[in-house]
Amino acid sequence: SRRHKLYREELNLTSPAAPLSLRPEASWLQFHLGISRDGLYPRSSPAVNRLLRDMQDFTTVSADYSQDEKALLGACDCSQIVKPSGVHLKLVLRFQDFGKAMFKPMRQKRDEETPEDFFYFVDFQRHNAEIAAFHLDRILDFRRVPPTVGRLINVTKEILEVTKNEILQSVFFVSPASNVCFFAKCPYMCKTEYAVCGNPHLLEGSLSAFLPSLNLAPRLSIPNPWIRSYSFDGKEEWEVNPLYCNTVREIYPYSNGNRLLNIVDMAIFDFLIGNMDRHHYEMFTKFGDDGFLLHLDNARGFGRHSHDETSILAPLSQCCIIKRTTLLRLQLLAEPEYRLSDVMRESLLQDRLAPVLTEPHLLALDRRLQLILKAVRKCIDTYGEAKVVANDTTQPEAPASDRVKLTT
Repeated sequence: SRRHKLYREELNLTSPAAPLSLRPEASWLQFHLGISRDGLYPRSSPAVNRLLRDMQDFTTVSADYSQDEKALLGACDCSQIVKPSGVHLKLVLRFQDFGKAMFKPMRQKRDEETPEDFFYFVDFQRHNAEIAAFHLDRILDFRRVPPTVGRLINVTKEILEVTKNEILQSVFFVSPASNVCFFAKCPYMCKTEYAVCGNPHLLEGSLSAFLPSLNLAPRLSIPNPWIRSYSFDGKEEWEVNPLYCNTVREIYPYSNGNRLLNIVDMAIFDFLIGNMDRHHYEMFTKFGDDGFLLHLDNARGFGRHSHDETSILAPLSQCCIIKRTTLLRLQLLAEPEYRLSDVMRESLLQDRLAPVLTEPHLLALDRRLQLILKAVRKCIDTYGEAKVVANDTTQPEAPASDRVKLTT
């Protein structure tokens, strides 16, 4: 801390910085303005491509803990979620043009699988899973995952030397191998054993673009009806009652509209990436009950390529409904000339941390896609296509007034 203070004084970093003006063409602002009822960005969005480049290239101007990690410093409700929070370090990095991204450092190597004895709520958070989830979401045409990109971060210059958080400054140290490391500061299980280290300064991680602030674009966080039990024993009702969906259908807002169909979309997405940790989902309040669900926090995906957790598909298999547009896209990606693994492989080559996924994970996508289509065929054989496949191909375009508006 003393060395860091002297460094800042030498560079005159204690003096107030000149005020910055918000440029209308800034990629972060253009991304926010492009959010609509249909998704976080249009299908062909130059703003998103610029945003991905900016997150890779722009200089970091400040670093801090995320809000939920700050909350852990003051309270820890271990009865709700049993997890060693020290291994889930993430930081908020700020860039020029008022850009802001969530940084998740590398915790697990590409070729490592999650141990089969791990519960989903103690699993690692993988930076490459966040990157791959964004690409998969875009390929599926959901457009519900914020733009995410991989980057090598110099933890000394781009975190330690720009942060004003004294707690964050205090958790940096140099390892016996002369690598610069840091760890999470929280009430329990936060030790140097759970630190992340540069090589000696460079550390790879994912950067996910922030959404508009809650003041400008309010969001709701809603419990997933198919939430899992976050304890070492016990099961939720959906795990023991095959007719559970009948109960869900009687509850607002799942009794009408697109909400249940959007839940099925989310389950399909989570099954493909192997994410069992979808305890909540978020929605923009502006778009009402039929707005899209945000697919946030995907770092627990792509943990085990050798196992397909079919329980994640419970919303599809129990409710037996799916959007026609979703089904058509899945069927297309099952065709040999548009095979999902091939499309993902090509898309992920755009990221600077490529290869983002190992080959077994890519091939697992094809296998899981076939399991999804098999579940849909089983539903159609039982109830008929008219009841299973919901026609959402004739929805009118969202009016301009439905776009997120940012005011100064």
